[in-house]
Amino acid sequence: MVDVSAFANRLVKNYKHFGKWARRQELDAWRVYDKDVPQFPLAVDMYGEHCHLQEYATGWEMSDEEHDAWLAAVVGAIHDVTGIALANIAVKTRRRQKGENQYEKLGESKEDFVIGEFGQRFIINLRDYLDTGLFLDHRNTRRRVREEAFGKRFLNLFAYTGSFTVYAAAGGAISSETVDLSNTYQNWSRRNFELNGLDQARHTLVRADVFQYLADAIVTGKRFDLIVMDPPTFSNSKKMLDILDVQRDHVTLVTQAMKILAPGGVLYFSNNLRSFELDASLPILYSVEEISHLSVPEDFRNKKIHRCFAIRHPA
Repeated sequence: MVDVSAFANRLVKNYKHFGKWARRQELDAWRVYDKDVPQFPLAVDMYGEHCHLQEYATGWEMSDEEHDAWLAAVVGAIHDVTGIALANIAVKTRRRQKGENQYEKLGESKEDFVIGEFGQRFIINLRDYLDTGLFLDHRNTRRRVREEAFGKRFLNLFAYTGSFTVYAAAGGAISSETVDLSNTYQNWSRRNFELNGLDQARHTLVRADVFQYLADAIVTGKRFDLIVMDPPTFSNSKKMLDILDVQRDHVTLVTQAMKILAPGGVLYFSNNLRSFELDASLPILYSVEEISHLSVPEDFRNKKIHRCFAIRHPA
């Protein structure tokens, strides 16, 4: 018999606390367990009547049989505590990713469903990709964008499934461009736009390499009042002109984006590289405020899951 009581006990406590919190916040999707107990290096996210369980690689030695029994006991505990059907608990092992692996296709279940977040709606798929269609750790920043978007021209770079654009449109953005290189995620964005009633004549999807998009936008004189840029840590996609390394390339990305940011506008720049250090030149050139303490949500025990900065032209 595998003893998962330490995990189950913490799950009970968290589920009770954050379940009430999520209902008050109008959240269907939230993190109930975030590697709270060292012996259980897991992240457990609730998505309505579904659950997403991520196991993080630790290097621990465990036979396949032992690991299967351990994981089965963990899944059983999640079912017992939350009441989520076993068939609705998606299990993934998340290892250190490089390149396009963050977007790697895992299956063909096509088990899409819809969740609500602060009044917006999003299509989720827990099984076919490593990620689910919505990065829960950027929930607060999405709401911030909605609060600031009225009357603004909005730009979403490395847009993934377009959730920031959905919030900007809900907040009254007069127009937007949503830029990503992946056909899969541009189609997902389109479905999210339709789900939330966006006017796609004013909110356009642009399939492009972000570096090339920015170069072209500067030449053509595009201007935006509100920009979100959340690049992957690393990407060597064959579709890109070059390899992306966020630590090495963030100065270029930020300075190019600032050239198309209108006076009085703001660029929200974020990334998930744990060791990330903002280049010292950027606070000299621009007004830079780190807002990670505000952007990381309450249900994430890992307060270093991302770094987020508000960057403006100096007054």
